[in-house]
Amino acid sequence: MTAALKIWHPFTQSHLDPEPLRVVRASGIYLYTDDDRKILDAISSWWVNLHGHCHPKISAAVAEQAQVLDHVLLAGFRHPKVETVATKLRKFLPPALEHIFFSDNGSTAVEVALKLAVQYWQNRGQSNKKEIVALEYAYHGDTVGAMSVSGDSGFTQPFDGLRFPVHRAHSAYCHRCPVGKTRATCSIECADALAKLLQERSDQIAAVIVEPLLQGAGGMIVHPVEFLQRIRLLTSKHDVLLIADEVLTGFGRCGAMFACELANVVPDLMCLSKGITGGFLPLGATVCTDAMQQEFMGEGKAFLHGHSYAGNPLACAAAVANLEIFETEDVFVRIKAITARHEMHLARLRSSSTIDDVRQIGTVAAIELKAEDPGYFSQLKPRLYRFFLEKGVLLRPLGNVIYVMPPYVITTEELDRVYSVIEEGVTTIPNR
Repeated sequence: MTAALKIWHPFTQSHLDPEPLRVVRASGIYLYTDDDRKILDAISSWWVNLHGHCHPKISAAVAEQAQVLDHVLLAGFRHPKVETVATKLRKFLPPALEHIFFSDNGSTAVEVALKLAVQYWQNRGQSNKKEIVALEYAYHGDTVGAMSVSGDSGFTQPFDGLRFPVHRAHSAYCHRCPVGKTRATCSIECADALAKLLQERSDQIAAVIVEPLLQGAGGMIVHPVEFLQRIRLLTSKHDVLLIADEVLTGFGRCGAMFACELANVVPDLMCLSKGITGGFLPLGATVCTDAMQQEFMGEGKAFLHGHSYAGNPLACAAAVANLEIFETEDVFVRIKAITARHEMHLARLRSSSTIDDVRQIGTVAAIELKAEDPGYFSQLKPRLYRFFLEKGVLLRPLGNVIYVMPPYVITTEELDRVYSVIEEGVTTIPNR
């Protein structure tokens, strides 16, 4: 028998990390392995699963679609499911965002937004406006453009020769305030540097890209709503586009359908993926205003970009079913219950001697541990990860930051169990 190809796992050092677990099925919030282990998925399998694994409504929608239309290119064609996704998203998105460009994941949704922003100004005869501003600690994906606007890190360093230069603005990382303020007394001075940059270079800058209110892979950093509001005011004042990367924050994660809602902010472009299909199939989308789209209508102004699986019918069928669950079930009641439970547990953990900070927004909670080597590559990460798996809970720390981001169907008792395991871990692991 011919030997199988050896699988190269993402974000993994095969010589250091545990042997990957072989998952053979999933249901609700649980993953089941071939050695009869039952693992509680407390991170929604990389933040994508919303309503539980193998939700029967989404499963049935995908199966039914597979018997009708598997795939058709979106260039010059359309199909019922992609039309229905566009119609249903219209109900949830701000009215000003009228046009949707489909791709196939979060990174490509960001790539589309960046290219649209730059070409928009070129189409308007302002080709000098091509620079991008991004935040410290940002993460927008792993393709070259998305990686360029992500923060400098060990992930991006090997590819610095490929990344295009960007301007970097302060993040509103209140626990480690970049301007030395405390949240109780600050007036969002962390945005002053961005204000100065836009004042000086607005004729060169095409767009500012942000993860609204929650920077995910950078450490689950929660921003005050006033920070996003000030960025919107500044970009509008200086005629610069605002790109909101809602790949993580969208579809209820932060307590509203989209994080921008919490700040009453409408961006010029919004990137969507992850939860758009409820965690079933890859699908990305970039939405924009009519004013933007109109600049691509003249001769020689077309947006010449696309992806083979853009608007795939199977993925769109999953997305339609996912959005119907939001329409017909009490999803936001579940989200509020998770939010309240997070708040209760974090209030108790805040006083722990091993914990440096706790933060939370909607269904996302983060616990930053004290560490001699803080950051993604902290030695606490592999030790905590192994400990949690041994206890039957999937928690994948971002270095010394433990985060909880469960599917919305998790029960109070199950979430309490997650926190019980976390408390045991943060009490024992740092002292080993």
